[in-house]
Amino acid sequence: MGNRHIKINDNDNVAITVNAIPAGTIVIDDILANQDIPQGHKLALCNIEEDQPIIRYGVTLGYALHSIKKGDWINEHMLELPTPPALDEMQFATNLVTDLPEPPARTFMGYPNKDGKYAGTRNILGIVTTVQCVTGVLNNAVKRIKKELLPKYPNIDGVVAINHAYGCGVAINAHEAKIPIRMLQNMVKHPNFGVETMIISLGCEKLTLEMLLDEEYNTSENVVTFQNEMGHQAIMAEIMKMAENKLKRLNERVRVELPLSQLCIGLQCGGSDAFSGVTANPSAGYAADMLVNAGATVMFSEVTEVRDGVHIIAERCVNEEVGKKLADEMVWYDQYLNNGQVDRSANPTPGNKKGGLSNIVEKAMGSIAKSGSSPIVEVLSPGERPTKKGMIFAATPASDFVCGSCQLSSGMTLQVFMTGRGTPYGLEAAPVIKVCSRDDMKNMWQDLIDVNAGPIATGEATIQEIGTQLFNEIIDVASGRKQTFAEQYEIYNDFTLFNPAPIT
Repeated sequence: MGNRHIKINDNDNVAITVNAIPAGTIVIDDILANQDIPQGHKLALCNIEEDQPIIRYGVTLGYALHSIKKGDWINEHMLELPTPPALDEMQFATNLVTDLPEPPARTFMGYPNKDGKYAGTRNILGIVTTVQCVTGVLNNAVKRIKKELLPKYPNIDGVVAINHAYGCGVAINAHEAKIPIRMLQNMVKHPNFGVETMIISLGCEKLTLEMLLDEEYNTSENVVTFQNEMGHQAIMAEIMKMAENKLKRLNERVRVELPLSQLCIGLQCGGSDAFSGVTANPSAGYAADMLVNAGATVMFSEVTEVRDGVHIIAERCVNEEVGKKLADEMVWYDQYLNNGQVDRSANPTPGNKKGGLSNIVEKAMGSIAKSGSSPIVEVLSPGERPTKKGMIFAATPASDFVCGSCQLSSGMTLQVFMTGRGTPYGLEAAPVIKVCSRDDMKNMWQDLIDVNAGPIATGEATIQEIGTQLFNEIIDVASGRKQTFAEQYEIYNDFTLFNPAPIT
């Protein structure tokens, strides 16, 4: 019959159901389910009095709003959210794990870049815009490039336009405008674009070329400015001419064997459920530890989804400087949410709750599992580029699209995305490996999910086994030996800037 329940920590007073449990079913020893309990939802392992803690992962998820009997179904309506961990009392560098699992490989086949930064996992003609005004014309030009030019250059994987809703009608000198501007500055330098990125400008926008580009890159070889051209046909001709010159050079890029120190991986989860923190995320964490052991850079993110476990992350920060940057990012985001008159409790979705996650604390404890156990060597503000190799916390919103875009801006060249409820999410500028948390999800979406971590829940596989499978998948996809399902079907979400600054 397999596992009926999963208990994480000896101190837990709840367990989650592996499958739906009918009322009256003996679940554990003398514990009967008092109600029908949906898959992944919590079962009380003992009587819990009003105001007493409800504990999973060895952590207080919240406090009981009323008395709960042993065998009861516990859902999101039965908990009061606890106070978040204090940021001025965190301890740093007290849990630095250096005994990491040995990776089965230490190299991959990638595209080295002449700027000496991370290598590409794909060979893409990237086109970054300065303002949304140019999007319509550029999209038509991209269709022509793909149809008329791309067939002549077989070594190129695609053409990607980084369109966005920014550049004008914004408070360009506002303090927090640095975030969307930094994201676009860094997308110009994305490793998958091979230092051959095209820039498309209107000419009168607030985000000037001087703000976006290094001086040596702001040349007619790299920039098309619409207001300098004599109409639509001239604009299109100039874009096509520049694209062909770029494609010729990009077509000369070849994959070579490179150390994993030239690989930058992003980790993200979305549509999470109660199994995510038991199967998919710990598997990703195990793969991440192997990548770090091999010298790679691995980023995990989503501020609201680590806020309630931030003290655990702080213990893994290699020194006080990194720890204080972590605290600063939490403080900034607390204030950002407060300005909108919400708090971290706004994060969980209806799907999260349907999948058994009662509140943001439970979601956070599962979310941080994807970061493994490696020491955290650096903390990045949204869209910043790393200066260190190893495990990095890249502070971003939890929104799938914004987080993915922020990680792209930080130089991520392949993303691993864990899901419990399922999502067809994808990124055009970098491949996305989809990992599901349960067998039902893989069975339903055979041709959308790349790796299934569900057998861990049923006891048919271990975290180490699925983690190693995922590591090998990462190397194969990064090396171009495999395409993810999202790539095969060209399922791509929009590039979405994080803009906390005012719009005028």
